[in-house]
Amino acid sequence: MRRRLVALAATTTIMVALAFLIPLAVLVRTLARDRALSAAELEAQSLAPVLALTQDTNALEAAVRSTVPGGKGRLVIFLADGTEVGGPSDPAGVGTSGADPAADPREADNLALARKGRAFSAPAPGGIEVLVPVVLEADKTAVVRVLVPNSILRRGVAAAWGVEAALGLTLVASAVFVADRLARTIVRPVDALADAAGRLGEGDLSVRINPEGPPEVKQVAEAFNRLGDRVGELLEAERELVADLSHRLRTPLTVLRLDAEGLGNPEEARRLADDVDELERAVTGVIRKARRPVQEDIVAAETDAVKVAEARLAFWAPLAEDQERPFDLLRVGPEGEAGPLGVTTVGVSADELEAALDALLGNVFAHTDEGTAFRVELRALSDGGISLAVEDSGPGLSPDLVERGVSGAGGTGLGLDIVRRTAEGAGGVFRISRSAAGGARIALELPTTGPPPERSPR
Repeated sequence: MRRRLVALAATTTIMVALAFLIPLAVLVRTLARDRALSAAELEAQSLAPVLALTQDTNALEAAVRSTVPGGKGRLVIFLADGTEVGGPSDPAGVGTSGADPAADPREADNLALARKGRAFSAPAPGGIEVLVPVVLEADKTAVVRVLVPNSILRRGVAAAWGVEAALGLTLVASAVFVADRLARTIVRPVDALADAAGRLGEGDLSVRINPEGPPEVKQVAEAFNRLGDRVGELLEAERELVADLSHRLRTPLTVLRLDAEGLGNPEEARRLADDVDELERAVTGVIRKARRPVQEDIVAAETDAVKVAEARLAFWAPLAEDQERPFDLLRVGPEGEAGPLGVTTVGVSADELEAALDALLGNVFAHTDEGTAFRVELRALSDGGISLAVEDSGPGLSPDLVERGVSGAGGTGLGLDIVRRTAEGAGGVFRISRSAAGGARIALELPTTGPPPERSPR
């Protein structure tokens, strides 16, 4: 933007300078020509008193040589009888040039026209000749001719044009300098605004900018600061609301814990107490995450996907046994066969990965009939990542249900979206497909945080 503004100013200044300097250059050349011709005419007229006093060629020659053009052989007097005095071919003043004016028809016509009493100028070889008639008697007229060479006609023009060019360059340079200074006052606030917007987009809600620059840019900066304040307020209010709602769950959890302790069957009481502990741990995690400062930098944790899968499957195993659901944990190595997986650490926190797996396993229990088998599969990918999938033998799942808030079975529609965001947040992929048994297969393909495993040669 800054370069464009400077280029615009330079282009405009150049156009304006050319619009003035070109006519001025032509005028300077015309004035130099007119000045030279006027000086030549005055030189010619200065000989009129001499011609009025004498016709002696020697006296006239001396008068001719006393003038500047005559001394350089550029002034000639044509007497009424055709005698020529002066010129480069008559240095001795003998009164003849040896040239016949009639030899050149154009020169003869110019002399004849001048003898009629008209002073004028006409083109000549190497310049312009000025012819001035001097009436000697009623029927006799002499003509004084002065040759003005091109060097005199253009005298001073080159210097004047040089001054004009220097002036034009100075104007353009000054315009570019001023435009650059002004452009900085515009571009610098815009760059600061763009940088602040980028930082705000990265989650730094504390970023603010000092409104400066043109009034319009100041208004945008002030609006940006108000936007940052408002976003911070809304996000803080939302986090507090989530924390309050999560905290309210502690009361029913306490009631559940008391009910569990009052059960007569110690085994059932222990299992229910473990479930309450798990739920309370999840609620505590939600509260801590909601109360975390917005500007806090979150460093991605490394979690062992196999350990999380084993722990969550063990958590859901009692319920699966109660509903007579066959289940399994399958590990598929890089060669496509059951075996070691290699690197299994992924860049997802344990809480997030557990929540994603709980959402998938919870969907199996909530949306399939009792007795429906399911399986958790851990598969090493060819690019070094790992696929964590939950598949069942139920009716399957439509890929259209991934949109947040959309549920096909009366739920909140948040479970699959949590899984998708967990996968994409770790730089992975979320996939929904059919399982080998005809049911749903939902997989998180996550990059591992270590080097890919070496594949054994076949």
